[in-house]
Amino acid sequence: MNVSDEVTVPPDRTDERTPGERVVEPSRATERGREPVLSLRGIRKRFGAVEALSDASLDVNAGEVVALVGDNGAGKSTMIKVIAGVNPADAGEVRWQGRPVHIGKPGDATTLGIATVYQDLALCDNLDVVANLFLGNEIQHRTVLDEIAMEKAASNLLQTLSVRIPSVRTPVATLSGGQRQSVAIARSLLGEPKVVLLDEPTAALGVAQTAQVLDLIERLRDRGLGVVLISHNLADVRAVADRVAVLRLGRMVGDYALSDTTQEQIVEAITGASDNVVVRRQERQHGDGRSTPFDSRPDSAMPEEPS
Repeated sequence: MNVSDEVTVPPDRTDERTPGERVVEPSRATERGREPVLSLRGIRKRFGAVEALSDASLDVNAGEVVALVGDNGAGKSTMIKVIAGVNPADAGEVRWQGRPVHIGKPGDATTLGIATVYQDLALCDNLDVVANLFLGNEIQHRTVLDEIAMEKAASNLLQTLSVRIPSVRTPVATLSGGQRQSVAIARSLLGEPKVVLLDEPTAALGVAQTAQVLDLIERLRDRGLGVVLISHNLADVRAVADRVAVLRLGRMVGDYALSDTTQEQIVEAITGASDNVVVRRQERQHGDGRSTPFDSRPDSAMPEEPS
């Protein structure tokens, strides 16, 4: 197990926050004294001159679905790759079940109990379901593959997850998009992970296939796993997520419980609609009981549109 106890603590950067930027506090579950299974604080990641993540934080609790949302380029995939060990963080603190750890490579994340399902699924179309599930982790009897044991284990796993496919010996190339996604998620569970990262699992799926994947995500939560869900579809997010963490320009700008948050609030956080110089100026002036010079002008003073 190559997991270090060293912790890199980021410097205090509160004075670098832009005016009006929301300070993200620990999740409500943490405030109730429930220890997150995975906790990230002050994560920073830079690619050359581009700072993909800046002082980002995230908590993932057991038996909870956390949706990670944001516009394109917000840093969602970078955050997932930091957790998965693909692109280790340049600075910040990662805690696993309360203890500090260092995730420097994918093997470290796997050893801890973190499984990742990327958007491309990484399935072999020419192999059947059993071969895809155990690819790289085949069950052997002496020097021979134990096909019977792998087939039984595959059938039991898919049955536990209520995944419906014609046969575990069906080539993956013949499966629907939802079935392929289910196989990829099921494969991630063979190592008995505690946290599963899902990158756009419902992208390019039809209505029925999307429902199939969302049902599977709910079953992962029911099994007590922590699930991090990246999605651009807020309808899917509201259907299965317990919390929504919003990334914008590499910073975590919001952490909301869906039970008391409207979709408009989430969209505002994603787009930054409520965090710009015009809105902040209007809020200051309304707070002082003053109107803006533009609002105080009579209608006759309004500039006329050219005819």
